[in-house]
Amino acid sequence: MNLCDWNELRTLLTRHGFHFSKSMGQNFLIDPAVPADIAASSGAGADCGVLEIGPGAGCLTAELAQRAGKVVSVELDKALLPVLAETMAPYPNVEILNADVLRLDLAALAAEKFAGLRPLVCANLPYNITSPVLTRLVETPCFERVTVLLQKEVAQRLAAPQGSGDGGAFTLFLQYHMETEALFDVPPDRFQPRPKVTSAVLRCVRRERPAVAVEDEAFFFQVIQGAFFLRRKTLVNSLAAALPGCEKADVQAALNACGLSETIRGERLTLDDFARLAAALKN
Repeated sequence: MNLCDWNELRTLLTRHGFHFSKSMGQNFLIDPAVPADIAASSGAGADCGVLEIGPGAGCLTAELAQRAGKVVSVELDKALLPVLAETMAPYPNVEILNADVLRLDLAALAAEKFAGLRPLVCANLPYNITSPVLTRLVETPCFERVTVLLQKEVAQRLAAPQGSGDGGAFTLFLQYHMETEALFDVPPDRFQPRPKVTSAVLRCVRRERPAVAVEDEAFFFQVIQGAFFLRRKTLVNSLAAALPGCEKADVQAALNACGLSETIRGERLTLDDFARLAAALKN
């Protein structure tokens, strides 16, 4: 069966009584070149165990199964389980888990399912859970590479150069742990139903060590979050409003110590800038 042929796929889904759910952000790929390119970009090989999130009818799952040692696909929608049981029958190295990925212990799952394999992640992520899922994946150190399809605007933001003004606090969190790269776009007509926006593939490769050295990581990220608390305001105003007990004079003195302008906004700082600023504020 061609899982990207919409006529065949529609017949299959109808036979199993499946209906698309807007609340689950279900958009299935219908261009076979796209899942093939995503799977190739993931770097999956026979020595890899791949965690997939939201397999849909399994078009990307099948591509991953042909490359990886094992694929574990987490699907929340019970209505898709009989569909996947049929479409994944030819692939003995695929396991389907009916679960909410945000409630799983991902480190324990990887240790159990991918023993002796290098854990990777590759997924066509539902748009409505992009940030929380990426946060969980970043905070699970065993996943050395994460390749995901998401909204183009989000992919561009997460891969934006530091200090360009195009990123945000989550961009810096991600880039502290991972090297990020937006690979290629996927137009709306490559999906069924068609989303209203263009998508893009983002690849994140875990750094051997964080991008910058910091003494107090919790405070470092508190400063980053505070810098974007009042995004349209200067860094002085935003941090003074966001950090308890921090006065404008304290921020101004720290900026001066770092050689940064008192009128700068948080979006213009790099991770290195924030590391120096957090150290100055801490002192």
